[in-house]
Amino acid sequence: MTEYALLVVSAIVIAAWLSIMRARESAIRHAKKICAAEDVQLLDFTVALEKLSLARDQQGRAALRRTYRFEFSDTGNNRREGRIVLIGNRIDSTDMDPHLDGTRIGFPLSGSTRGLPRS
Repeated sequence: MTEYALLVVSAIVIAAWLSIMRARESAIRHAKKICAAEDVQLLDFTVALEKLSLARDQQGRAALRRTYRFEFSDTGNNRREGRIVLIGNRIDSTDMDPHLDGTRIGFPLSGSTRGLPRS
């Protein structure tokens, strides 16, 4: 009986880890798209989970809200921050610090990628 419990716990841990990795990869892809659209450089290895909480998805079901922070450079000599919020596996919003012309960029995407270059 203990072997079965250990097997079930292991399966749950592996499934959670895979979900976390898929969400992070999604955040990385999206960060690359918005940085390309804004003509700024995404700094390598800077996409990191900043906050994890519960939220409701578009269907009203409970889902994880993950906020990822990333860094980018508009001049090559500095670091600016941006954030991507995922609810479940969908992009909810994106925000970037002011850069170059002083404008703050925010994308309330609600899961879409309108206006971004297609990969």
